[in-house]
Amino acid sequence: MSPYLIPAAPLVWEQEIKKSRFIAYLGHTATPEEGKAFVETIRASEPSARHHCWAFVAGPPSDSRVLGFSDDGEPSGTAGKPMLAQLQGSNIGEITAVVVRYFGGIKLGTGGLVRAYGGTLSLALSELVTVEKRIMTEFIIQTQYTELSVVEFLLTEFEGHWQQVDYGSEVQGVVLVEARAAVEFSRQLQDRSQGKVIAKPVVPSLS
Repeated sequence: MSPYLIPAAPLVWEQEIKKSRFIAYLGHTATPEEGKAFVETIRASEPSARHHCWAFVAGPPSDSRVLGFSDDGEPSGTAGKPMLAQLQGSNIGEITAVVVRYFGGIKLGTGGLVRAYGGTLSLALSELVTVEKRIMTEFIIQTQYTELSVVEFLLTEFEGHWQQVDYGSEVQGVVLVEARAAVEFSRQLQDRSQGKVIAKPVVPSLS
């Protein structure tokens, strides 16, 4: 329910290690499907690279259900796993990283590969610009015009806003309020309107 950081824009970062080029691509991906699509986009843009190793946290950084990684032909555990560890350590969500390697003819060994892939991503992450993503709750609100000022005041106080609104014989619509403040917003709305306005949470459809 708490806000978390996500990439503000894609990033490309490159370094050379013992004649091998390591190019890190970072992108904002909200779902595992978007993460896999991002990997394929980089694979298509770098077709002559020997390896396209990747990892993603395609959701909130604390959600273990949205993790993925691949060594893409490198020895097991030397690329994807250390990359995923870097992503998880960054506390950034909705992110996919692809590290492309152009082999330079010198073998790095398993320890060297772990340091190369993990280190390349670590340095790339240090350059990444992020923004905060707030988790929002939807409420249905129906009110007379006499109570509208109460609704508008609380939306300003809680940094919420109307997602949709209809000004007819009465005002009705859907508001968005940050999830961690949703209970307090609902309580204050009922109290300050003396029970005349109630915020009803929108129940997600199961279909």
